[in-house]
Amino acid sequence: MVPIILAATTFISTLAGGFTALKLHKSLHRLLGYTSGVILGVIAFDILPEIFKLINEQGKTATGAMVALVCGFLLFHIIEKSILIHHTHESEYEVHRHPDVGVFSALALAGHSFLDGVGIGLAFQVGSGVGIAVAIAVIAHDFSDGLNTVGLMLSNDNDHTRAKVLLLVDALAPILGAASTLLFHISDSGLILYLGFFAGFLLYIGASEILPEAHSKHSSYGTIMLTVFGVIFMFVVTRFL
Repeated sequence: MVPIILAATTFISTLAGGFTALKLHKSLHRLLGYTSGVILGVIAFDILPEIFKLINEQGKTATGAMVALVCGFLLFHIIEKSILIHHTHESEYEVHRHPDVGVFSALALAGHSFLDGVGIGLAFQVGSGVGIAVAIAVIAHDFSDGLNTVGLMLSNDNDHTRAKVLLLVDALAPILGAASTLLFHISDSGLILYLGFFAGFLLYIGASEILPEAHSKHSSYGTIMLTVFGVIFMFVVTRFL
């Protein structure tokens, strides 16, 4: 039950991030710049090191994990661009947003949050110390998940009501993810592929969705520095917490 209780703490963290985005929507580009850095930091300082650690422990090569990473990246790319394809050329339209892309991106983040909960549960299968450390890291960056969910919804012309609904879905997802691990155990080799695929999803969301949106209308050195700060923040979280 401890993993579920800790995952429930992410519910508060995610909601806090989402309502911060709703309140500060005029400064949303700055928040998106920061959260893109957080996502990059999670990939570089949390997920990839864990993949390489498991690879070394099992005496495997990195090929499988990297293939899974590319598959995760390309799958999101294909699905997103399929939503955007029109039967006529984009040049025939004025500049416009795609609410469906915002919904799909927010659902993908909810899927990521579900996997966060799974990660907490699986970490406790290794040991309580590992589980608590992973839970602290997840709670720290789930605030950014709430920001990202609302940011992606609003930046694609969804209204506040729809943004709040998707925020609630995202906030509940880690609890369900942690609860699901009571029903199964995953092998170490399967965990490598899961983490690689997960990293690919996050890499696409951060690099192709959130970061470009942060600079689409308000590109500045301030936004760049917030991205750098997000990376540094996750470095500190993963190294010292």
